[in-house]
Amino acid sequence: MPSMRKLQPPATRPGLHPANPHRAPYAFEALVAAVPSLGPHVRRNPAGLPTIDFADPTAVRLLNRALLATTYGVRDWDLPEGYLVPPVPGRADTIHHLAGLFAAPRGLRVLEIGVGAGLIHPILGHAAYGWTFVGTDVDPAALASCRAILAANPALAAAVELRLQRDPGRIFEGVTAPGEAFDLSLCNPPFHASAAEAAEGTRRKWRNLGRRPPQARNFGGQGAELWCPGGETAFVTRMAEESARQPGLCTWFSSLVSRSENLPALRAAVLRAGATRLRILDMAQGQKRSRLLAWGFDPPAAT
Repeated sequence: MPSMRKLQPPATRPGLHPANPHRAPYAFEALVAAVPSLGPHVRRNPAGLPTIDFADPTAVRLLNRALLATTYGVRDWDLPEGYLVPPVPGRADTIHHLAGLFAAPRGLRVLEIGVGAGLIHPILGHAAYGWTFVGTDVDPAALASCRAILAANPALAAAVELRLQRDPGRIFEGVTAPGEAFDLSLCNPPFHASAAEAAEGTRRKWRNLGRRPPQARNFGGQGAELWCPGGETAFVTRMAEESARQPGLCTWFSSLVSRSENLPALRAAVLRAGATRLRILDMAQGQKRSRLLAWGFDPPAAT
């Protein structure tokens, strides 16, 4: 790869949270030094600056591995073939925005619904704020991948507990114990309503890139990562209903909401569940916009 020392990239990546360490342009020389297999995927953009093809899941997976190694000291991070490749800068933004819900965000106990195969939120939350995590998932193979990452990183392993959700129809119930309490729950729910809708979403991404869709799903993702009956509206509505049955489980419940048009219905579902606190946290990464919906239940006033 040619020398990059003379290139002058922009100072920051627009939209990211001020505390996000990935606001600066990627230091590809250091990233390739940490993960040499990333090197063949680095190319020049029209401005002559180094980049990768972000539509190539192999390139994004290797970039993630390099970012996690150089920024967070994570060893041997990887994903099984076909699993969703999470963007590290965007997931870091989630962590920093949620931390803003707390006056003192360090040392929180966090419950992640759908931890996935990459263990990304626990890695980032523990590194940034010393959070400890319970991560749940309906997919045993995803949890096995998380265990492999933890086995390679003993310091992180001490901060993360993994639990299998055996009933895909439940969210908090079945993976939490009576009287158990967390400061925060977080979730990146499946946002498609069906497998057909998820497939069309993938085809649309390729069309937007001006490229022919391949036969395989190149953006990655297993079924439970991408879709559930009713999509994110149904999933987060169920989450709100279950949170009302266990209002003391979390100080703040939260979920990513990918589609802004779903916010009114989800806000109504949370209020219908009896939440006494509700926040909508807007996030941006370049042209991409998303938001976090957070809610909580204040204990009844003493009489």
